[in-house]
Amino acid sequence: MSQMSQCLQITFEERQEVDPLFADFLEVCFEVVSCNYTEAGNEQYVAYAELGFDEKAFVEVAKEQGIELLPYTIELLESQNWLKDNVIEFAPVELEDFLIYGIHEKEQPQTDKIPIKIYAATAFGSEHQTTKACLQAIGKLKKLGVKTDKILDMGCGSGILAIACAKIWHEKSKIFAVDIDEEAVWVTRQNAVDNGVGKIVSAEVSNGYAASFVTENGEYDVIIANILARPLIEMAKDLYENLKTGGYCILSGFVEDQVEWVVQAHQEQGLKLLDVYEIDNWRAALMEKI
Repeated sequence: MSQMSQCLQITFEERQEVDPLFADFLEVCFEVVSCNYTEAGNEQYVAYAELGFDEKAFVEVAKEQGIELLPYTIELLESQNWLKDNVIEFAPVELEDFLIYGIHEKEQPQTDKIPIKIYAATAFGSEHQTTKACLQAIGKLKKLGVKTDKILDMGCGSGILAIACAKIWHEKSKIFAVDIDEEAVWVTRQNAVDNGVGKIVSAEVSNGYAASFVTENGEYDVIIANILARPLIEMAKDLYENLKTGGYCILSGFVEDQVEWVVQAHQEQGLKLLDVYEIDNWRAALMEKI
């Protein structure tokens, strides 16, 4: 019999209409987020987190970003695979040069864009502004004709960005993806296989740059970190040390008021700001190691 897995289910109070910024914030903070519609026609958001979920930090970050949290309850769930048991179905969505769709689709949607098939239980980031902004920056590097041998996706989530890079630079590049969450790593591996890039994308568990998997495979031509402002700043030095001179980094997961804070921390390490991407209140920065 398969071993039972545990996770936390965070259920937020239903509302007739939920502030989009609140929904966006949840997408950044949790690997899996679903929006359910109740019998009364209200929206109710449910998030899933690993057992080590830091509730205090979650509340503090929300306060820092001016996000008013809806009342919520936390429940322990047990299942043989909680990701599979909480599948989220989402409509195909076009983001920049890509079309992202869930594995629940019986056929690949017709498109002239690059298709990415995502395990639907981890639709985390599939339509989020920070993912869109990162894909814009990836598209910019493609248009610039940037050549890559090795790319690092720091905080890979469901692996969307790693897979996007693999589909663009598949001929000569190796993509390394890491996340602190074991489930995210498992899903990234599966999504890579489902998209035919399983031999290009390697995923492992790492707390930031700590794992030998990260340090031994550096230096990287491109590092993508779509997380939150505070960990971005804390890891600025590690990013610089693992990025090749002349290499690029894409930073996201922060809002307008945090742009200067995040960018300055990386400029102090020796990175040059090339561009800032703006989608609603969320931002992404493209920087170069000079």
